Amino acid sequence: RVNITHVLNLPTMEAGERMAMLLQPLWTFVLGHAPLLRSPFFPVLFSLCVYLSFCLPFLLLDALSTRWAWVLRYKLQPQSSVSWSSVRRCLALTLYNHLVFIFPLTVLHWYLRPVHLTEEAPPLPRLLAQVLVCLLLFDFQSFAWHLLHHRVPWLYRTFHKVHHTYTSTSALTAEYSGTWETLSLGLFAAANPLLLGCHPLTELAFFVVNIWLSVEDHCGYDLPWATHRLVPLGLYGGARHHDLHHLKSKCNFAPYFTHWDRLAGTLQTQD
Repeated sequence: RVNITHVLNLPTMEAGERMAMLLQPLWTFVLGHAPLLRSPFFPVLFSLCVYLSFCLPFLLLDALSTRWAWVLRYKLQPQSSVSWSSVRRCLALTLYNHLVFIFPLTVLHWYLRPVHLTEEAPPLPRLLAQVLVCLLLFDFQSFAWHLLHHRVPWLYRTFHKVHHTYTSTSALTAEYSGTWETLSLGLFAAANPLLLGCHPLTELAFFVVNIWLSVEDHCGYDLPWATHRLVPLGLYGGARHHDLHHLKSKCNFAPYFTHWDRLAGTLQTQD
């Protein structure tokens, strides 16, 4: 006997399998490094390597902006420059936070919740949808955290003021933060994929996208290919949006999207 339900579901099943197969070669390659993925060292190494790799092109632009006018014209605050002393301070604080605070927590997490790696890759549409949902959740969590720390003077002075040391943003200032801020935002980023039950590959993809957007937010340049130019209707703020926050401190509290600031009346789009 022919099972009609099974027959009707065949096209959907085949489409899902095809979507999963798109990512299977990538996931198989990643699984080839399973001992590294299961290591307690991996989260810190992954975070630092991705972060510094994304910062490097903008550091190069900073070096070139003093010599080439075509680079300087994209700089959001052309009167400012990035000094090597500020680069060293930013790197030192980033390494300190990762090694002294984040690494012990990742070891604890590794001990309490060992990494489980499934053999099958996630379907591409599910990966993209879950990465977007993770970004939207992180954007809301960061907005609420950020607004609270600006509205309560004690919280600002005690925890968030460090991040506002530099009123002119540059890529490495993305993680120039105190311990509490680093751990709070790190907790939001780590918890969202777990809440959604994301595949490990989806989790890695979200971390990569989140780190890139954070670095781009702080890069100090309004480049022609910037993310906010690719997202229509002014839904995404980008580097110009966040640079205004560092300049004025009373607007643009959401890290990425603009809808929360629009609803709260804290959105500012120009000087």
